[in-house]
Amino acid sequence: MDQPQTLAQWLPEAQAITVLSGAGISTDSGIPDFRGPQGVWTKDPAAAAMSTIGAYLSDPEVRRRAWRSRRDHPAWDAEPNGGHAALVDLERAGRLRAIVTQNIDGLHQRAGSGPERVIEIHGTMRDAECLACGLRTPMPEVLARVDAGEEDPLCPECGGIQKSATISFGQALKEDVLDAAIGAARSCDLFVAVGTSLTVQPAAGLCLEAAEHGARLVIINAQPTPYDGLADAVLREPIGTTLPRLVGLACGTGA
Repeated sequence: MDQPQTLAQWLPEAQAITVLSGAGISTDSGIPDFRGPQGVWTKDPAAAAMSTIGAYLSDPEVRRRAWRSRRDHPAWDAEPNGGHAALVDLERAGRLRAIVTQNIDGLHQRAGSGPERVIEIHGTMRDAECLACGLRTPMPEVLARVDAGEEDPLCPECGGIQKSATISFGQALKEDVLDAAIGAARSCDLFVAVGTSLTVQPAAGLCLEAAEHGARLVIINAQPTPYDGLADAVLREPIGTTLPRLVGLACGTGA
């Protein structure tokens, strides 16, 4: 099957497009992914402990390392790239149902995507959250305490352990957020998974939800995924050029 030609034929028909974005969409912005050849966990497997709730709660050194990592995260200086901008164009054309993002960097919103269209299924690094009382604090305020010498800043209200307002391995997703993501998958006619290995559930399972409810499935990722066999098209091309081209096809502005 000539996938690009097939895409050119049926992409303009899509009226409600849901996008699942993973770390790969932000690599052109200078934020490394996790499982790719140059991924954070590929180069340093021990770094995964910072995203595992059991290790984070039990080991103060993991928490100290995590706070240093948050302070130095490249997302603070990163700018949205062409992939993010393409999804803004898709929204403005009235064709975007939702962006379900596994990313915590906030670049979709910074690019101009409407916050009501972005479902942050794994939370956000831009807030801190107390694991005891639930207090949320803008992350820069907590990082200022790290810069002032607090290696593991505790909650100012109750003294509990804080972390970024993200979903770590071993934590349940927020029920309302997951429901919104499932709804976006079930109510679209085209589901595009971009820059994600599709190995983390339940986010990866949204591909199946979409397909079972009649949507076509497109996967754009550098490496094979477990859902490639389910997809109507699988593209290994660079996201920064491929996603703008697909949006152009869908909106009738590209070739």
